[in-house]
Amino acid sequence: MAPKVFVTGATGYIGGDALHHLMEKFPKGYEVAALVRNSDKGAQVASQYPTIRLVYGDLDSAEILEEEAKKADIVLHCANADHAAGAEALIRGLAAHASESPGFIIHTSGTMVIAFADIERQIFGESSSKIYDDWDGVSEITTLPDFAPHRNVDKLVLAAGSQNVKAAIVCPPTIYGVGRGPGNQRSHQIPELSRCTLQKGHGIQVGAGKTRWNNVHVHDLSEVYVALIEAAAAGGGKATWGSEGYYFTENGEHVWGEIAKAVATAARRRGFIPTDKIEIHSNEEINEMSKAGTALWGANSRCRAMRARRLLGWSPKGKSIEDDIAETVAYEADLRGFVKHHAEQVTG
Repeated sequence: MAPKVFVTGATGYIGGDALHHLMEKFPKGYEVAALVRNSDKGAQVASQYPTIRLVYGDLDSAEILEEEAKKADIVLHCANADHAAGAEALIRGLAAHASESPGFIIHTSGTMVIAFADIERQIFGESSSKIYDDWDGVSEITTLPDFAPHRNVDKLVLAAGSQNVKAAIVCPPTIYGVGRGPGNQRSHQIPELSRCTLQKGHGIQVGAGKTRWNNVHVHDLSEVYVALIEAAAAGGGKATWGSEGYYFTENGEHVWGEIAKAVATAARRRGFIPTDKIEIHSNEEINEMSKAGTALWGANSRCRAMRARRLLGWSPKGKSIEDDIAETVAYEADLRGFVKHHAEQVTG
């Protein structure tokens, strides 16, 4: 009998791409059910994957989540890193499994969790030498301060580990690249920086622009999710579950000031903005442009993804974030009407 997988976030950027990779690699290997909010979302999934069973509800539908987790062998939770009630419902459902056939949950967090120091001090744009490691330093990651972003739900998932429930957390950094899922295919940090650059007509920088963040192509990220699903289907496999089941997924590091310049340069070269000059905006102005923009582009979030490489054989191959910027800027310009506007200016 095929293992049963219940997916949340199937029409989102992360969950949608992971679902695509799972179905592409194992078109008949798993019995998949997907949580969708409404018939429009359901139609998006069904049109691409007609064999998937649709479950209508959201993360506030506690009874539905609990029941689906009871039915599932594996829960791939990609919908919301900060929805405690939803995570609790999924864990309750998995806890109904017998110890000889435990349920597995693969939860999605994010490396904003390790940006807590800059956020707490409200110091943005400055560099930091602190790097977190999910192998030798995993205990530091799993005992971060309670006020760190995403930490409340991370704690729930880590505490869920038992004979009945096996849990792992996937913690992606800046994600880039076009998704392949049935719904949203747009990431957030780089597209938002591109949007703000286009709308302001110049480059956008937080403070001195010295902050560093790791990055990963969305296709490489999906490799980790599917590898963990495979491990879970094998009873746990070589993967770590429970208190040390924490997986960073980085494949390089960028400096936000350099990314801001690259975005502005790409926009200027295509004629979307008149200059690639960088302007430093106040924290208030940045956050008005994009929610939590100071943290997204101005806090340090540095890590090393050792666990996925050592245990899952993860070997990311996606193009670099720098090589993806021009495509991202062009997509945002088209989405916001800048391409048409520019053409009208040239012909007019």
